[in-house]
Amino acid sequence: MAHRITVIPGDGIGPEIMDATIRVLEATGVDFDWDYREAGLDAAEKYGSVLPEEVLDSVRKNKVAIKGPITTPRGGGFRSVNVALRKMLDLYACLRPAKSYPGVRSRYQNIDLVIVRENHEDLYGGVEFEKGDPAIQKIGELTEAAGMGRIRDDAGLSLKIISETGTTRVARFAFEYARKYGRRKVTAVAKDNILKFTDGLFFATARKVAGRYSDIEYQEVLVDNMAMQLVQKPENYDLLLLPNLYGDVLSDLCAGLIGGLGVAPGANLGDEIALFEPVHGSAPKYAGQNKVNPMALMLSGVMMLRHIGETQAADCVEGALAAVIAEGKSVTYDMKPSPDDPTAVGTSQVADAIIEKMG
Repeated sequence: MAHRITVIPGDGIGPEIMDATIRVLEATGVDFDWDYREAGLDAAEKYGSVLPEEVLDSVRKNKVAIKGPITTPRGGGFRSVNVALRKMLDLYACLRPAKSYPGVRSRYQNIDLVIVRENHEDLYGGVEFEKGDPAIQKIGELTEAAGMGRIRDDAGLSLKIISETGTTRVARFAFEYARKYGRRKVTAVAKDNILKFTDGLFFATARKVAGRYSDIEYQEVLVDNMAMQLVQKPENYDLLLLPNLYGDVLSDLCAGLIGGLGVAPGANLGDEIALFEPVHGSAPKYAGQNKVNPMALMLSGVMMLRHIGETQAADCVEGALAAVIAEGKSVTYDMKPSPDDPTAVGTSQVADAIIEKMG
């Protein structure tokens, strides 16, 4: 029976890297039934919404989706489609592996880390007040009365929210993932020496969940120390469990350890639905040029294959991709020793080379 998968190509470079990825996934011989849906800038022009309801309906029905990057202008414009999808589909766990592949230019080798990031809460929860909002004055009166100091009149305000419920389920996800994929240790990361009632709750809740998984080592590390540890001794860590903001920042640090966002896959998962997407953005200035690296989306496709139980196909794609990287011939400009290397190939040619290696 064919796997019914929602496909959201996205905008910018999204459609071309999605086309390359779909060709590679189909070359495995796995039977897919693709359900294409539009979201982002192009969808806004056609349907009057960056996230048409039919996209959500498709993902809810199919339970699995693969998505290209979508443009979100800084400081205004439409709401982030990425955040909206995560919230509206209750995709509370962000999964971002960081794995070294020989041949990728990096200062590090043999990196094999997994980031699990809580997706809904923390400072990204969306509870914000613009400078001048009367609510800030009211909150300031409360903080001043409690002896916590006043809030300046010219301040904006964001509230950091960490709940026991949100932390419990993402921690449970992390430990279940560790058990399923043979990860030996879960390291929770926060800043409870300063943020005692939010990050402190994150640690306390994760610790409680860890007590149910005696087969997996558990430790806690402060986020500033963790940043240093990842640069100095990344081999000491395995799976990192973090609140939303820290997870966003440190997942990019981990991508830097393995050579950059061009090889950084990702997924957002809930109890029933899984959406797979690269970590990088839409790079609209490169759209339509057959120039950019499709490997992050392809590796997200590998994650998707494992999620739907097609392990052999996943291993085949990852092995072929690793072979193309190691050979260093049919790769895009960002993976060459020099970005102006004339031997660099295009997006479509990377797919051709991987398919050939799958043989």
